[in-house]
Amino acid sequence: MDLDRTHAQSLDAADPLAAFRGRFAGAGEDGLLYLDGNSLGRMPRETPAAIARTVEEEWARGLVGSWASWIGAATRVGDLLAEGVLGARPGEVLVGDSTSVDLYKLLVAAADARPGRDVVVCCADDFPTDRYIVAGVAAARGMTVREVPADVDEGLDPAVLSAALDERVAVVVLSAVAYRSGALADLAAVTRTARDAGALVLWDLSHAAGAVPLDLAAAGADLAVGCTYKYLNGGPGAPAFLYVRRELQQQLRQPIWGWFGQRDQFAMGPVYDPAPGIERFGVGTPPVLAMTAVEVGAALVAEAGVQRLAAKGRALGELTVALADAWLVPHGVALASPRDPARRGSHVTLAHPQAWQLTQALVDRGVVPDFRTPDRVRLGLAPIYTRFVDVWDAMARFREVLATGAHERYPTERTRVT
Repeated sequence: MDLDRTHAQSLDAADPLAAFRGRFAGAGEDGLLYLDGNSLGRMPRETPAAIARTVEEEWARGLVGSWASWIGAATRVGDLLAEGVLGARPGEVLVGDSTSVDLYKLLVAAADARPGRDVVVCCADDFPTDRYIVAGVAAARGMTVREVPADVDEGLDPAVLSAALDERVAVVVLSAVAYRSGALADLAAVTRTARDAGALVLWDLSHAAGAVPLDLAAAGADLAVGCTYKYLNGGPGAPAFLYVRRELQQQLRQPIWGWFGQRDQFAMGPVYDPAPGIERFGVGTPPVLAMTAVEVGAALVAEAGVQRLAAKGRALGELTVALADAWLVPHGVALASPRDPARRGSHVTLAHPQAWQLTQALVDRGVVPDFRTPDRVRLGLAPIYTRFVDVWDAMARFREVLATGAHERYPTERTRVT
């Protein structure tokens, strides 16, 4: 691969998504080489005006009458995500609670749907919330957690997962893209394997949605959750989404019986009777202001096209890996993600014993990655606004830090947020 900066510039000049960069606040203006879009996406320029309309027109003037439109927001934005991002059918996606709450709801519902089975399978290197919720649900129900080992850099071996499945397994909880390494799972193959064993699969799409193609319908996926503030650019703490395959919806009853999951909520009936479709997975009043921001971000991703975003994400990753091999490996850095771009999401992880100090040094030099234990620097290459030249410049500064030893003077003690 040509490693000259002019090559990166030529890739940007030919980029069919280049115009989207200008639709995000700060991109090209703040001077940052922002490579943390897999943690928090940039703010779309349209978001403040959309929220202002909701506040000043719908809330300030429309008052309670605005619920006529707000009441359908969870399914309206869900359908937008279904069609434009997730490859799902209308009526299969709902936006509302946090990823953790959605994961809890679907895990309990799925376990209830497999009576007589007492094991939940998860990945030992999965995101902490996923593992904690699995452990909590299992403890409350007297179930057993079967943690499947995974290579911290290469991800989960399908053969290892298959060996962990038997007639006791009720639910398998896995991430489509590993949060630490970016390793990409095969949704369709894993779903088939679990289904052959009689288990349901609950996918966490947080590091995948908006960055890699997700054809949930074609994959036959059962259940999924995901956040909207990474590649979907919905803002910090934005409400998450959940997906339930249409054929499963009537079979599942989620454990938090709130009035937004009720069949006729304004009848104020004496007993809980779940709504017939995806709305049965709702709970309480949805966060209207926050969902306004999610709708803007999701619409931008849908407009850009997930296939185009994924292709650019792979190309950005290939450039990152090539530069790391040429410039950083001689200074003790190792690739901590799958080398094959087809097996990687849209972030690249690099390992170094002083990764936390390197992260601090990079931030001080206008490069924003993040640190993950034990010794990883993650580079989140959000394709909708990241340029190839951004990657080149960031890696050049990374090389300079290593060559000069500038990171050595930074503290080894971690701060609360890394």
